[in-house]
Amino acid sequence: MRRALPAASPDAYVAALDGWRLALVSRLRAIALEPAQVEERIRWGHLVYSANGPAYLIRAEDARMLFGFWRGQRLRDIESRLRPGGKYEMATLALCEGDKISRETVRRLVSAAIELNAAHGDPTALAKSARK
Repeated sequence: MRRALPAASPDAYVAALDGWRLALVSRLRAIALEPAQVEERIRWGHLVYSANGPAYLIRAEDARMLFGFWRGQRLRDIESRLRPGGKYEMATLALCEGDKISRETVRRLVSAAIELNAAHGDPTALAKSARK
């Protein structure tokens, strides 16, 4: 399922998937798009959801699907499987075929990620200003 070039649009990204990845990404994407203030686009080769800066992402890979959150290290009380890594307090949940996550948990994660950006601003902009 590797792509030579990034998908032209979020719909094209999803259309390139099949099997369990298509089902899981479609389900997560539907919930990810529920908040009115969220913008979805392809960024860094995967689906990125922004509300006052990037808040969360969905990345389909060959053997797993990643559901990641800027400031996700602050969300581990909602989902303990989130693993810290990278800049911006990132944390990512890796889901493989057969793994489950409830609709309610996804909604809580998405809502909390948006609330963190509303309270603290764009996590990437804050990092850029700290470097100056």
